[in-house]
Amino acid sequence: MNGFDAAPAIASGMERRRAPRIGAIPENAGRLPAHTPTLQELKEAPRRTGEASFFFFDQRFQFNAVKVLPGEYFVSNENVVIQTVLGSCIAACLWDSRTHVGGMNHFMLPEGGAADQSGRYGSYAMEVLINEMMKLGARRETLQAKIFGGGQVMANFSAINVGERNTEFVQNYLATERIPVIAEDVLDIYPRKVAFFPVTGKAMVKRLAHAHPDLLAEEKAHGSAAAVVQTHHGGSVDLF
Repeated sequence: MNGFDAAPAIASGMERRRAPRIGAIPENAGRLPAHTPTLQELKEAPRRTGEASFFFFDQRFQFNAVKVLPGEYFVSNENVVIQTVLGSCIAACLWDSRTHVGGMNHFMLPEGGAADQSGRYGSYAMEVLINEMMKLGARRETLQAKIFGGGQVMANFSAINVGERNTEFVQNYLATERIPVIAEDVLDIYPRKVAFFPVTGKAMVKRLAHAHPDLLAEEKAHGSAAAVVQTHHGGSVDLF
């Protein structure tokens, strides 16, 4: 008998051993709980150019938060909440459901000139966001998106409709990259507050009074947002 011959048959009096059935593997099997960084850890960690760096403890919701200003982004696999406020700008929130890495950007216009390498422009902001997420282990083929903003919040913008241009850009960009948009709250006339939880993919949005002067000034100056912590995964967007 050579090495490729079949093994001898099992004697008729012997019972066959049956391998135990293996159930479905839970989504989080083998995955450690996400780290919850202290506010001091967040503030002391080195940051890249364009990365949001305004950290604070949200007293109302008892959660560490980072504020993404226009032209900035933030990516994390830790228990923080990423916040921003939007008028005609767009925030794209991307999430990898397998690695639980998430991130948000905040851009003001679709595209700049060839030499404009700035997060204020969507063409640059989207690439930076995806690349930074991939550095934490995310993969393009498992990314999903939620998009917010693009409101026509100032009457004198109606001729060029910046919000509509921004919305069309991000929708086309994500379609080209084959990243599905699973939720959105875009266009209309309202400014918005957005909170995004990068570990769970949870997103929340609050529509604000149309053309609120204080909010519009804040968006241009330094941004603001609010967060609500709830346990939820995947594709919904809650109003709060």
